[in-house]
Amino acid sequence: MGNRDTRVRGIAARAGGWSARHRWAAVGIWVLFVVLAMGLGSAAGTVELKDSDQLSGETGRAAAIAEEAGIDEPAGETVLVQGRDAGVKATSTEFRAAVDAVMKAVEGTGKVTNVTSPYDTDTISKDGRSALVQFDMRGEAETAGERVEPVLKAVEGVQKDHGSVLIEEIGGASMNKTFDDAFGNDFKQAEYSAVPVALGILLVAFGALVAALVPVLLAITAIVATMGLMMLVSHIQPMDDTSSSVMLLVGLAVGVDYCLFYLRREREERAAGRDPETALRIAAATSGRAIIVSGVTVCVAMAGMLFTGIATFKAMGLASLMVVAVAMVGSVTVLPAVLSLLGTRVEKGRIPFLHPDKRRKSNGGSNNGTSGNGRSGDNGSRFWTSVLRVVLSKPAISLVVAAGALLAIAAPALGMKTQNLTLDQEFGDSLPIVATYERVNEAFPGGSDPAEVVVKAADINSAEVKSAIADFREQAVSSGASRGPVEVTVHDSQNVAFVYVPLVGGSNLDKAEKSLEIIRDEVRPATFGKVDGVEAPVTGQVAGSKDFNDQLVSAVAPVFAFVVVFAFLLMLLSFRSLTIAITSIVLNLLSVGAAYGILVAVFQHGWGASLVGAEGVGAIITWLPLFLFVILFGLSMDYHVFVVSRIREARMRGLTTRDAIQHGVVTTAGVITSAAVIMVAVFAIFGTLSMQSMKQMGVGLAAAVLIDATIIRGVLLPAVMALLGERNWYFPKWLNRLPDLSHDESPEAAASPPPPAVEGERVGV
Repeated sequence: MGNRDTRVRGIAARAGGWSARHRWAAVGIWVLFVVLAMGLGSAAGTVELKDSDQLSGETGRAAAIAEEAGIDEPAGETVLVQGRDAGVKATSTEFRAAVDAVMKAVEGTGKVTNVTSPYDTDTISKDGRSALVQFDMRGEAETAGERVEPVLKAVEGVQKDHGSVLIEEIGGASMNKTFDDAFGNDFKQAEYSAVPVALGILLVAFGALVAALVPVLLAITAIVATMGLMMLVSHIQPMDDTSSSVMLLVGLAVGVDYCLFYLRREREERAAGRDPETALRIAAATSGRAIIVSGVTVCVAMAGMLFTGIATFKAMGLASLMVVAVAMVGSVTVLPAVLSLLGTRVEKGRIPFLHPDKRRKSNGGSNNGTSGNGRSGDNGSRFWTSVLRVVLSKPAISLVVAAGALLAIAAPALGMKTQNLTLDQEFGDSLPIVATYERVNEAFPGGSDPAEVVVKAADINSAEVKSAIADFREQAVSSGASRGPVEVTVHDSQNVAFVYVPLVGGSNLDKAEKSLEIIRDEVRPATFGKVDGVEAPVTGQVAGSKDFNDQLVSAVAPVFAFVVVFAFLLMLLSFRSLTIAITSIVLNLLSVGAAYGILVAVFQHGWGASLVGAEGVGAIITWLPLFLFVILFGLSMDYHVFVVSRIREARMRGLTTRDAIQHGVVTTAGVITSAAVIMVAVFAIFGTLSMQSMKQMGVGLAAAVLIDATIIRGVLLPAVMALLGERNWYFPKWLNRLPDLSHDESPEAAASPPPPAVEGERVGV
């Protein structure tokens, strides 16, 4: 196609052109979409994930039996009464008086039911120093934390009157209240802080208030629209709070990034002397097209979570996929319309010394040897020009040093251990209730988190079933899996019974899982297994952790394969280069591996953990490695697509591969630095939360993005491409039958800056 052919090809270019010509219509359609999505979603309501949806294996079946029977288990609470010295035991007068006072106090609140004495249930420790008063909260278990405060105060009052014993309450309701009070505001603060932090960084990047507000406002509208869509989709795939938090995190990151890339390109073209209309058309054809490639790649990565078969991951995957798709569509439709409406007013609210014009003047306006649009006014470009000079002069050495460093960082990941974190691992000693949890587990191993056997039979009161339950209780203790007491609650009308088995091992998950294995594989077959028609799935925290981990491990291979294969195909079709597709995958995997290594070093081994306010807890939380892989593989493709797109664009204009690499990296350095700083800052906010799992997520994401935007894109990518030379654009003839999703820039884009090669020449990339 010659330069005289001004037809605009490509979805992004056509969408941007239409929006710029029909700007009020584009803005109106977008606003209507956001309002309708939120309105319809609010009207439809949200379907929350149920326990039977969230859990897998036996734990899921146990929850389903309870739900089918219409049994809502109440929130159980326990009060530990423990002698402060060896002489105060459960048989002493003062101890008995304390137990009686606790029972009377909690009953007096009117908030509890089924209060039991340790002398009746035999919940007295072997050394005789500890006893458990147990009861249930009235009302729904999910909201019990909101009603437990009077009970906690009643127990505190008893403690004041009985100094010879330690009296502490623990249970589902009290733990939920404690965590909500201590950390509930953590999440809100993190979410509320993310937007001001992003806005502040954009102010520094653009030096103008209006230019900084545009990406933030578009990202917020994309998030609002997705919230409404999530409510609608929840009727097909139930959602939970975790999916909403992940959606907000991903939505803000990609929403701001896409607008940032688009706006910076439009601004760059205007600074190069283009009129606003032409600058916008070039931005639509180049950055707009890169946004679509990047967005589709991120969506594919997020879709990988659907293959886990785990409801929570499926909800997170759908929510993330939707917000990326909405942000992508908004960036190539309503953003061009907004920029067309604003025109030069996008520079309103200039901030002294921060605006690029001021920086260019202060730097003397030289281009520092960069080609094309790389301007010295961007300090990032000047820095990366210096780095690239070294990298491109010695690409082999640069490759070996950078790759070696990342492989060394990734090495600890080979010994990664994953598990659901216990209470003391998650919160350390930051909460008094953690010490209570440990004391209960020490005195009554597994008593705070017992295994729960849900027994379903045609007649729960038949002689055979009663005998099986009795045998199970006896063998659970005689097998060494439990030290008792094994308690039973029978629901006659539903023909269901719940058997509670404290597991030997307590808060030590490795030991507790061995006890669980004995219960499932030995005790249950020898008892319930001999009665026809009886189901007896084993659930509980330890069982849930094991089942979740087992299902997640089985999902790793298909998820990894799906994400890698489809990302490879998208890069292959988008850049028409087998080499680019392969190197893209390898570099992204290296980035993810380095993030894994940092996680293991800091949180599993505790190396430098204090520097990020964390602790070496000996394990990585189960869900994080797969979650990080999907999120990071998607987000890191953002930078890769934009850098490689710019390199390819320069190569198509006739620059040599070496000059195209320099041009592509230098001209995208500023925008990628700004985008990376925003992502790192937002993710780092989550690294400041008190929960170790949130710290692990925040630190892992922040470290990976930082590595990706610096070592990968600034050193490894140009070094690899420099070594490959013209082989970067290798595309076998037998692949020519594949769909062509390569660049379709407008002629103005192809001529910016003026090409040094023969006019109309098309490079075979």
